Amino acid sequence: MEMWPSLVHGFSVALQPMNLIYALAGCILGTVTGILPGIGPLGAMAILLSFTLYIDATGAMILFAGIYYGAMYGGSTTSILLNIPGENSSVITCIDGYQMTLRGRGGAALTVAAVGSFVAGTISIIGLMVAASLLGRAALQFGPPEFVAIAVCGFVLLMKLGEESLLKSAIMIFAGLALCTVGTDYLTGTLRFTLGVEGLIQGIEFLPVAIGLFGISEVLETASASLDAGRAKKMKFRELLPNREEWRRSTAPMLRGSVIGFLIGLIPGPAPMISTFVSYITEKKISKRPKEFGRGAIEGVAGPESANNAAVGGAYVPLLALGIPFTPAMAMVLGALLLHNITPGPNLIQEKPNLFWGVIASMYVANFMLLFLNLPMVNVFVNVLRTPRQILLPIIVMLSLVGVYSTSASALDLFILGICGILGFAIRRVGFKPAPLIIAMVIGPMLENSLRQSLLITGGDFAKVIFRPISLTLYAVAVGVIVLPWLWGRRSKPPVPKG
Repeated sequence: MEMWPSLVHGFSVALQPMNLIYALAGCILGTVTGILPGIGPLGAMAILLSFTLYIDATGAMILFAGIYYGAMYGGSTTSILLNIPGENSSVITCIDGYQMTLRGRGGAALTVAAVGSFVAGTISIIGLMVAASLLGRAALQFGPPEFVAIAVCGFVLLMKLGEESLLKSAIMIFAGLALCTVGTDYLTGTLRFTLGVEGLIQGIEFLPVAIGLFGISEVLETASASLDAGRAKKMKFRELLPNREEWRRSTAPMLRGSVIGFLIGLIPGPAPMISTFVSYITEKKISKRPKEFGRGAIEGVAGPESANNAAVGGAYVPLLALGIPFTPAMAMVLGALLLHNITPGPNLIQEKPNLFWGVIASMYVANFMLLFLNLPMVNVFVNVLRTPRQILLPIIVMLSLVGVYSTSASALDLFILGICGILGFAIRRVGFKPAPLIIAMVIGPMLENSLRQSLLITGGDFAKVIFRPISLTLYAVAVGVIVLPWLWGRRSKPPVPKG
């Protein structure tokens, strides 16, 4: 089978010394940022985005994959030991994980979380490998009209399945699309919305906007919040081993959580967080001991922790196979690829096999690293919580400023960074999320370019752009996502009694 020789080739890339270093660094950084409340993988990726210019594209992808996987595990550490979710996806883990700690079984919960993450990561990587390969074989069927349909369908799904309201998501998406129009029209050479500012001729760069909206705004949010990190309890290594009964009760939830997480990772929105809720509800409903949930049920740790890790692998499928980032973290990964002039999509497997299969293999390597690295270093990582914010936050801001300025040596980019940081902090306070804006800013140029190419190919005939088999199917999905919930809502409403 062609897939397996390609995977072997991927391991030859992933096991190169520098790529192993990138994987290890990503796992450590991801675990630390997962432990730190308010930072998370998104903040780490945003801060390090500019530094990926100094390494090759494969190394950048391996680094970011390690950060993403590591953060999913790191968030569970504080959730279990301190009842502090380092990540939104670790909120559910607090319910039973911390109760296990109070009962003296926190070490077992940490081990089950680590093993569950490893199992889920392996299953999701296999799913990613198979799904992306199948989509890659259909690459020849994708042309500019299909890419227009993909972008439109992605925006609709993002609006319907995101955390925020439909209206707020739409506003942020259109704001992101508007930012894409600033600069020089690549087709006509006309200046668009530059307001006479010479630095805007090349357009608004993705990097300062992303770091501002996520990195700087996270710093402001963390600085303005009151946080009591609590006191971390030191644990002996022998206390980390679950007993036979705990292993038996954890096995099936790990497998179920892995499947649930991967499938939910294929859709837009906060997949790791949603998958933990779905997994937890599923385990509670099918459990023979439902009353134990909330009091330290090991299934309440194994299922959700497996689900959030599997959702990471699922999120990579639409990015690598279609070029569409369905989560903010995937938008950062896409940004790293674009900085290296690589556009992911159906042709990526054929055009960049070293990159694709090297990243796939590195995910296996990263999962092994996380399994054998994190358990012995639990006490070390928990000590990061004791770092004073007045020391940690200025370091993050300094890294952001240096990273943005080092890419273009532009004072305008620093100004945009500061403005976006303040705006990101402000819009969060009024209930808006910056993720749709960033995703729209990344997808916008593809939508515009593909639409123009489609109209040039068809002589301006929109019917020929829309009524192609793949395009029409995608537009039908987009319409169904909007119309079906509305119809279902009307059908489920009870009739109003007359008189």
